[in-house]
Amino acid sequence: MDVKRDILWRVYLSYIAVVLVCIGIMSKAFYIQQVQGKHWKSLQDSLHQKIDIVEAERGTIYSEDGQMLSTSIPQFDIYIDFGAEGLREKNGKRFKDNLDSLSSNLSELFKDHSTAEYKKILQEGYKNEERYYLLQKNISYKQYQELKRFPLVRLGKNKSGFIADDKNIRLNPYNLLAYRTIGLDRANAQKIGLELTYNSVLKGKEGNRLVRYIAGGVSVPIEGGIETEAENGKDIVTTIDVFIQEVTENALMKMMIGNDAEHGCAIVMETKTGKIKAMANLGKRGDGNYWEDYNYAINPTEPGSTFKLATIISLLEDKKIKLNDIVNLEFGKWNINGQTVFDSEPHGAEDNVVTAKRAFEISSNVGMAKLVYSNYSNNPNQFIRRLHQLHLDSVTGIDLVGERNSVIYKPGTKYWSATTLPWMAFGYNIEITPLQTITLYNAIANNGKMMKPYLVKSIKEQNEIVDAIDPKSIDDKICSDATLKQVKECLEGVCSEGTARFVFKSSMYKVAGKTGTALVANGSRGYTDEIYQASFAGYFPADDPQYTCLVVIKNKPHALKRHGADVAAPVFKEIADRLYARYVRDSKFTTASEIKKDSSYFSYAGLKEDVKAVMKKVKLNYKDSTALIDDWTIVNGNSSGITMTNKITNSNTMPVLKGMGLKDAVYLCESMGLKLNVKGKGRVANQSIAAGQAISKGQQINIELN
Repeated sequence: MDVKRDILWRVYLSYIAVVLVCIGIMSKAFYIQQVQGKHWKSLQDSLHQKIDIVEAERGTIYSEDGQMLSTSIPQFDIYIDFGAEGLREKNGKRFKDNLDSLSSNLSELFKDHSTAEYKKILQEGYKNEERYYLLQKNISYKQYQELKRFPLVRLGKNKSGFIADDKNIRLNPYNLLAYRTIGLDRANAQKIGLELTYNSVLKGKEGNRLVRYIAGGVSVPIEGGIETEAENGKDIVTTIDVFIQEVTENALMKMMIGNDAEHGCAIVMETKTGKIKAMANLGKRGDGNYWEDYNYAINPTEPGSTFKLATIISLLEDKKIKLNDIVNLEFGKWNINGQTVFDSEPHGAEDNVVTAKRAFEISSNVGMAKLVYSNYSNNPNQFIRRLHQLHLDSVTGIDLVGERNSVIYKPGTKYWSATTLPWMAFGYNIEITPLQTITLYNAIANNGKMMKPYLVKSIKEQNEIVDAIDPKSIDDKICSDATLKQVKECLEGVCSEGTARFVFKSSMYKVAGKTGTALVANGSRGYTDEIYQASFAGYFPADDPQYTCLVVIKNKPHALKRHGADVAAPVFKEIADRLYARYVRDSKFTTASEIKKDSSYFSYAGLKEDVKAVMKKVKLNYKDSTALIDDWTIVNGNSSGITMTNKITNSNTMPVLKGMGLKDAVYLCESMGLKLNVKGKGRVANQSIAAGQAISKGQQINIELN
């Protein structure tokens, strides 16, 4: 009995001990969960928190005429914290009261789920108390603004649980237009163009913030966490004119498609300043379409006959020849040191024994080669030094990363041979960039002053200029006035009597320029495929140059049209005609004394205070016939004067939008609850809902701008 009692006592004691341990564990668990819960949850959160970098808003790239060429737009990822205290208080009354209307609005906005599906998604998230549920990814700013007005969401993130994580993406509004020059900025792509060159200016200064990392590696900002504001990047204003760029690109594209060319570029430079007004680069892709795939303008190739400008300058400046010196063209075929120089086009007997000027006008390779060889063969370094004085052996220094240097062989090097010098005379055995070529031609147009080409004219911060970039010269005089005068005669002769005479015979303004046709090697196949690079460089109007333009197009093998006069010169003429009609002709023939008062009727509409501010800024006298009953006004004007009148609006009838700018029209319609569909650009010309007609919130209106 004593043994049995002893065993039972031990069993009871062990049982009591186990019970006490269990009670202790349960008590401790209760204490940790209920009393210390917030402490341990915050500690858990801190283990998943991190200081995250906040990217600065990248600056915008503008054209000289104020158009956005590259800009950043916001996108948002939308999360819901179904565990938010404000969402769950009073047993989730706020969530339940707004569930139906919120589901309906989300379905209408995003159009990816039905109302019932959104309701189910929200209910499941609420039931599971999901802390950061990803509702939508990469929504636009417009969608985000609409979302913020939805039931529940408009109460703020503490009461709704809705959290927006914003980010910026880079957008080129004009897409193809000057794409390679403007460049791109993408997270997973190498920067190019101005985006790369001015990256330090555009990118701004990074900030930081405290974030919590959740499932999937997603980071969510913590309200009230450590945060340093990012400093936004500065804006840059380029020298590019959107109209000129569009004209240049369209003219180049038309010829490229028509001739099934491989690639090409066209550059327009403002003669007196060196501003690049347009730079188009087009290459043929595998699918047969053309795209700005490579910046051909800053990469060297054999220039062909456009290089003959440097040749004739050298000969005249070194006083080796006079323009009326006679040269025998050998009927377009000349043997020299075991090789044969051919003219790209045959010449008749009347163009066989000609002056040096005529040899230049008809672009004779034989003529230029014979003149250079006979005058420089005993001292080829003199010719090379002249090319150096014309700055053809150095980069132009344009503010664009990636400009490559020219390739000019020198006597005594392994690449110099007995035929190098005569071949250089007509643009072979030498490589220069199209940008170097146009810079040289522009110097002739600018009376010998060589301007440095540039693409950015100012840097702005909050719309204030912080750095203005002025035109700079590379050389104030590249040659004597006597040489300059003779060279201009030669270039004008090309367009009136020479290889480009048929292109410009009906032109209403004088053009000076030079055609070029270069046979290009095709890798290991050499020259058997007969691939020609056609070019034309020149300036207009020749008697008062405003613009210098260069067109270079590499044709397909065995192309029917291959010469500079047939392929490149027509592109030049199309560009020149458009620019002359828009910018040159009117300024040339309209003097201040001829300007008459505008008698045409006009009508504009907008916010009253904005209109008054504009009137004051431009110092226009007007009669104010408005009353203090409306924020909007209509401005009517003609030769008799300008009058401001009331533009009455109310929330029940459609107002008159005609004459409004897009910003004002959008603001007015959205404030009245209307949805807009916009077409065109400019001011409002037509509206689908007639003025005075009854309207209701959510109704769609189509407006056409002109």
